[in-house]
Amino acid sequence: MTNMALFAEHQVRADLARLLLAAVEASGRTRCDIARDAQIHKDALRRVLTGERSASLGEALRILAASGVTPQAHILLFLVSSGDHAIAWLQSDLAQFFEDFTGELPSALERVLGNQVHNVRPRWAKGTAHRVARLLSDHIDELERRDALLGDGFASGQGGHHG
Repeated sequence: MTNMALFAEHQVRADLARLLLAAVEASGRTRCDIARDAQIHKDALRRVLTGERSASLGEALRILAASGVTPQAHILLFLVSSGDHAIAWLQSDLAQFFEDFTGELPSALERVLGNQVHNVRPRWAKGTAHRVARLLSDHIDELERRDALLGDGFASGQGGHHG
């Protein structure tokens, strides 16, 4: 059952303000520049960042984009995980991966599952998420092994020319 207290307006506004403020501060840009690029008045931006005013979804996306972060990924993280994940992943390759992954996932599920897409059960979500993470970890390990082998091969090849 969903805890409705998590969706209290003041709490959502404060959490979103914290995410947006972190993005603005991490950007290294002035608030005036961000306000201009996000097409929001600088005083409205100040009130959004302090939590005095709620940002619309469009404003939040534009503020994140003007701050140089992946807007959809951070809004998704904010909605499905926590503001802490969204803040921790600011300006990271992991955020870009998450944005690309979640953008591709619906069509990939339809393409791969075909008619089986209607057989998917919600109870499988957690296990599937862990399996995808393990597959990704294995993939990274394999790439690191290949890089190490290529590096060793390159070093021995270089050594042979200079020996």
